[in-house]
Amino acid sequence: MRGRGADAVPDLVARAREGDPAAVARLITLVETASPLLREVMAALRGTAGRAHVLGITGAPGVGKSTSTSALVTGMRRAGKRVGVLAIDPSSPFSGGALLGDRVRMGDHALDREVFIRSMGARGHLGGLAWSTPHAVRVLDAAGCDVVIVETVGVGQSEVEVAGLADTTLVLLAPGMGDGIQAAKAGILEIGDVYAVNKSDREGADRTRRELRTMLGMGERRDGAWRPPVLQTVASAGEGIDRLLEELDRHAAWLEESGELARRRTLRARGEVEAVALAALQERWGTAGSGVDLDALAARVASGDVDPYAAADELLDGLPGRD
Repeated sequence: MRGRGADAVPDLVARAREGDPAAVARLITLVETASPLLREVMAALRGTAGRAHVLGITGAPGVGKSTSTSALVTGMRRAGKRVGVLAIDPSSPFSGGALLGDRVRMGDHALDREVFIRSMGARGHLGGLAWSTPHAVRVLDAAGCDVVIVETVGVGQSEVEVAGLADTTLVLLAPGMGDGIQAAKAGILEIGDVYAVNKSDREGADRTRRELRTMLGMGERRDGAWRPPVLQTVASAGEGIDRLLEELDRHAAWLEESGELARRRTLRARGEVEAVALAALQERWGTAGSGVDLDALAARVASGDVDPYAAADELLDGLPGRD
C-alpha cells in the first residue's frame, strides 16, 4: 500500500496544479490526517507557493463571517479570480471532523469549478485554526488559486493566530454585540489590516464604527505604516462588498510596494518549520516516554530527588537521534 500511495503523489500534485477538485480534496485529506505521505506531498509542492494572496477572516461568533466570505467570493469571481476557501469549524468530539460544514452555508458556489471550499475541523487546536491549515494553504496555492480565504472558527479571544498565516487579515464586527470591548480584550486592534462592521443595517452600526476608528487612531504607527480602514457592510444583501474588495486590493498592493509581504511570508514559513520540527520532537518524545523512564523521572521529581529541569534534560538526552 505504501508504494502505491507514494506513486500516486506526483499524479495527485499534477492534477491539483490543473485545478482538479478531486485531486485537491485528496491532498488536503492527506494533510488533515497527517498521512505518512505528507512529507512527499510537501516536497512535490515545493516551488509552487507564494502566488496566491492569503486572506484571513476572523471575528466573534455571529458577526457573519460565512456570509461575508460568500459575498467576497462572488465579487472575486466577477473579477475572474480562482478562489480557495478553508473554513475552520469546531470539531466533532466523536469523529474529529468539522462540526458545522461551511460548504453547506456557501452553497451558491458549490457548482463553480473555479471555487474550492473545504471545511476543516480545528481538532482542539487553539487560535481559531486547524494545525494543518498552513499545509492546506500550500495545496490551494499550488492548485492555481489567486486568493485563498481562511475563515477562522469564531471563538472570540483566541482568533489572533490567523494574522500569522494571512497576508491580509480582515476583522469583522457587528453592532450590538459588545465588540468594542471584545476587540480590546482579544488584541484584534493589533492584527487587523481591514475592519468591517457587518450587519450595518442594525441600530448602533455608526457608533460601533466610530468607536473602532477612535480606538485604532490611538495606536502609534510609524511613518508609512498601513492605516487600517473601517468599513460598513451588509453582507447578506451584498452592500459595501465592492468597497471592501477595493480596500483589500489596496492593502495587497501596499504589501508589495512596502516589502511587508516578503516579511510576513518569511515569518509564516518560520512558523511552519517550527511546527514541523516540534511535531517531530513530540513524536520522538512519545517513543522515549512510552516506557517506565518518564514515569520514573516523574516520581523522582515528585519526591524531590531531582528538579524538573534536570529531569527534562535527562529525558531529552535519551531521545532517539540525540548525541
